[in-house]
Formats: sequence, C-alpha cells, structure tokens
Amino acid sequence: MQWTSMVAIYGLFWVLSAFLVMPFGLRTPNEVEGFRVEKGHADSAPVNFRPRLIARRATLLAVVLFGLYYVNYAQQWITVSDLNFFGKPPVQDLGY
Repeated sequence: MQWTSMVAIYGLFWVLSAFLVMPFGLRTPNEVEGFRVEKGHADSAPVNFRPRLIARRATLLAVVLFGLYYVNYAQQWITVSDLNFFGKPPVQDLGY
C-alpha cells in the first residue's frame, strides 16, 4: 500500500472518529445548574465544548481503527470474497 493511500485512509478514519466521539461528555444548558442562556444563543448548544479533547480522542480512536484496517490488509483476514453475501453473480450471455 502506498503511503499516500495510508494517509488518505487514516484521514477518513480520523473524521469518522471525530464525529463518533464528539457527543461524549458534552452538556447542554439544561443539564448545568445555574447556567443562563443568553439571548440569541441556541438552547441546545453545548456549554463545555472542548475541541482539543475531541481531537485527542478522535486521534486515539483513528489510530486503533487504522491499525486494525492495516493488519487486516496485510493478513487478509476479511477479503472482498468474504463480503459476497448474495453468492456468485450470474454469467451473462452477450451473444457474440
């Protein structure tokens, strides 16, 4: 596998991981005692949004997911033929 492919696949895993870990630990104003929502702010906006923590968690999860992906790529545990759930496709007679 080329290194550019590895970087691109890791980037996809990182974005997926960021969206997966983003909601964990966030609190809305309704969940925090004494917090008043100012005029013009959304009631559902998080009070304690911490992008650095989300980035660290996403990086850790992406490293684990990419590691599993790469080991599967090298060892061929699950191949494309293993994912063929509908059997062998029918052969078409093109009449040549």
